[in-house]
Amino acid sequence: MGCANTLPKIKANWNWTEPESGIEIFVKSNGVHTDLVVPVKSKVISWDSTFHPSSFKGADSTFEYLAFGWGDKGFYLYTPTWADLKFSTAFKAAFWLGESAMHVTYYQNSPKETERCKKIIISEEQYRKLISYIKDSFKTIGQGSYVGNSIIRIDHPGYGNHDKFYEGKGTYNLFKTCNEWTGDGLEECGVKIGLWTPLQGGIIDEIE
Repeated sequence: MGCANTLPKIKANWNWTEPESGIEIFVKSNGVHTDLVVPVKSKVISWDSTFHPSSFKGADSTFEYLAFGWGDKGFYLYTPTWADLKFSTAFKAAFWLGESAMHVTYYQNSPKETERCKKIIISEEQYRKLISYIKDSFKTIGQGSYVGNSIIRIDHPGYGNHDKFYEGKGTYNLFKTCNEWTGDGLEECGVKIGLWTPLQGGIIDEIE
């Protein structure tokens, strides 16, 4: 736990400063897991061309933000609350034995900034890098690169009316957690963030 608490304070991109204007993204936490929340439409990309809001039971074209999270497939699908956690699920996740999934959630409005939701402003160039990182986290049919019809939907009802699950790339483990995925995405696009962020506090508490 020492490294998990110390390394988030040692920053990658330590000299980055947030621009005065640009694209607003958010890091949102539920207390354990973090998501990257981005605008559905921008000059750089329109995510709704891939994730059609009408295909999400409770979303429509007025929804403005989309959240992306990566994590262990077993945790995502079979552990909606900690009370549902099974030893077999935790064991597989900790020791590279499970698969990963991407969780995609629509939000009608811009998330409200709180202790568990932090806003970051990035440039269009940075956002392009973040987009590439997010796209590359989806498993695709065959060996092809990401396109809208090549990502693989998981047959699961989701947690509500605004979310879906998709097959993800990579394997969750003690060193590559859902929060480390979020931290890696921020580091990839040049945001100042901890070198290793396995816990949500290492991201949420350290965003300046």
